[in-house]
Amino acid sequence: MTVAVSAPPSRHGATRCADADPLVAARHAFYTAPRASTPHQPSLPHNGEEAAPGDLGRLLEAEYSCGPRSVPTDLDSGLSREDVVTAALRQACRLAVPLTPDAVLTQARGGPRTTAVLSEMWPQTVQRYGTAWAEEALHRELRASSSGAERTALLLDLAEATGLRPVTAADAAALASDGDRGVRHAAWRYLHRHPEGAAYLPDVGAAADVYERLLLGPLPPVSATEPARPGLVIAQAMLVGGLDTPGQGQSGGLSVLLGGLGDHIAAHQDVAAVITVVPAGHEALIADPRLLRERRPGHLVLHLPVDAPTAPQQHRMHEHRAALAWWATRLLRALRRPVDVLHLRYADDGSLALAQAARRIGTRLVFTAAPDPHREISAKYARAGRSDAEAAEPLRHDLHRVFLADRLVDHADTVIGIPGREGTQELVRYFPVLGTRYGVTGPAAPPEGIAPYVPAAHESTLRREMLAELFSDGDRGDALAPGDRQLPLLLCVGRLHPVKQQDLLLRAWLATGLWRRTTLVLVGGATDRPTPAEQQMRTVLRELVEDHPAAARRLALLPAMPNDRVRRLERALADPAEGIRAWYVCPSSKEEFGIAILEAMEAGLPAAAPRRGGVGHYLSDGINGMLMDTASSAGLAQGLRRLTAVPESRRRRLARAARQTATVRFAVTDMADALVHEYARTGRTPDSTAQ
Repeated sequence: MTVAVSAPPSRHGATRCADADPLVAARHAFYTAPRASTPHQPSLPHNGEEAAPGDLGRLLEAEYSCGPRSVPTDLDSGLSREDVVTAALRQACRLAVPLTPDAVLTQARGGPRTTAVLSEMWPQTVQRYGTAWAEEALHRELRASSSGAERTALLLDLAEATGLRPVTAADAAALASDGDRGVRHAAWRYLHRHPEGAAYLPDVGAAADVYERLLLGPLPPVSATEPARPGLVIAQAMLVGGLDTPGQGQSGGLSVLLGGLGDHIAAHQDVAAVITVVPAGHEALIADPRLLRERRPGHLVLHLPVDAPTAPQQHRMHEHRAALAWWATRLLRALRRPVDVLHLRYADDGSLALAQAARRIGTRLVFTAAPDPHREISAKYARAGRSDAEAAEPLRHDLHRVFLADRLVDHADTVIGIPGREGTQELVRYFPVLGTRYGVTGPAAPPEGIAPYVPAAHESTLRREMLAELFSDGDRGDALAPGDRQLPLLLCVGRLHPVKQQDLLLRAWLATGLWRRTTLVLVGGATDRPTPAEQQMRTVLRELVEDHPAAARRLALLPAMPNDRVRRLERALADPAEGIRAWYVCPSSKEEFGIAILEAMEAGLPAAAPRRGGVGHYLSDGINGMLMDTASSAGLAQGLRRLTAVPESRRRRLARAARQTATVRFAVTDMADALVHEYARTGRTPDSTAQ
């Protein structure tokens, strides 16, 4: 079987780019190449060098080859059938080439990466070829005896997403009664939209759990008090991690940012309300059945039910894509005031689901794009092959995220970037379409910011108690010896995850012998129901110090704390009256922005942070902090040696400069004002495209 892709003339017209990075070269060649009329499959440009070896080169060749092409779904290329089919479908999707309904549905047996592309292509296919053809194709596939449970659920969701009725309500109810949980839920979603479906939905008493009760029952109340003033209604998504649990699981700086940012945007004179959209698993729904609650005046939190015990990990978001799109469409449409703008930030399946919901209800879309994982792909996978089991799947996952980011950029009415040393020019390098859309300098990059710290009642007492607890007992794993209070202290705060590299920091601290003359405090990770990544990181950290009991006494591993407690600890450590020579150390492989770094700087701690990423646009090496090579243990060790060699007088100067940078340049009010300007400019579409 062959998937044919006929390429129309390029609609992007971005400037041609010669680049040594194979991914960049492939993408620029694809978006700038003239679309010839004769089939060919040219090689990718590689500046006189050999094309990327291994799977990376083959996958790029399959996905980004220029011109019209037919991709055979055999193994001649050394790739799997799913690899080449997915590559061909992505190319067709990027070129806006609508495949026929039959051609799309023939491929509806692939894995999650393939079905993500099919779900993206299906609305355009229906629009191009008409509902009659699409319904007939879906009907035929649903009747086929070879349809498995996952495929049946996908077909029902494709029908629901485009308002098609390939089977009767009675037939959908029969599928629900005979199918597994996934099919049952897809059939119920289909019945909710079918004109005759309500009569075939089971009674709520048939629900097996809280999620099914919500799915079967009438629309839960999500109306809130009517906003007191006119203005924009803004929604922002926080699908990864918990809004109120930074440092646990997947919750990091973004949860802190969106919480404070939403509060401040809600107070803006041109904004009527802010709605932060978060997922809620079974446990959260049982603990608080409200789907809409008020966090602060004008700032609401909307929970999207998720069929899992807790909110899904990012790498499993694809399992909930169709359901998230359905819930978001249903709940956002039920609000008393329509949402004018939805702001998405992550390039994942959950964001794409919300983008689909925005299209259905006529809400304008803003997307914050970042060159992640783009900038690391070539370096990480240049020589990986299928025999490299540790790299094969991550490579395909990262290329999937690149595709998702492209779709979000394509759907967005406004794309913005994260501030960096070169503005957003780096985005144009990785997203050639942005060069045409916004010029060579790229899209706007509104300033980021941090919320002001609000001292608690008896703040001084609370700080003293925190320090007393921290320096209470060196034999405890979460404390240090009282006598070590005079040593320089290195503080690291963040979720426990491989990308944050707490293990690399600990290795470097041990290898350099710095444990003999400094202490190390790591804050992060849940203690109640930790994620696999958290469990693995804790295991590695524990194993690293098992044979170093003296070093272990100078290491404190603290669980994640609420943001106000973290910032209180940082202020306590930075207080000159306490006499503690503390540094904030971020060992991450890269940080796109680094909210935690800025918060530490604002508290008065000098910070050492990664060279890679966006930190360098506000942290100048040797001026208001230090930049380190965090790509290896050796580079990090060199950075730690340099840091600990800084005289105390200079450390204090760096701390003062750091605080000045954070307080003057990065107020959350400035960020809120800039974003409201972007939201107002994006506005609400005059004619809804809702289905």
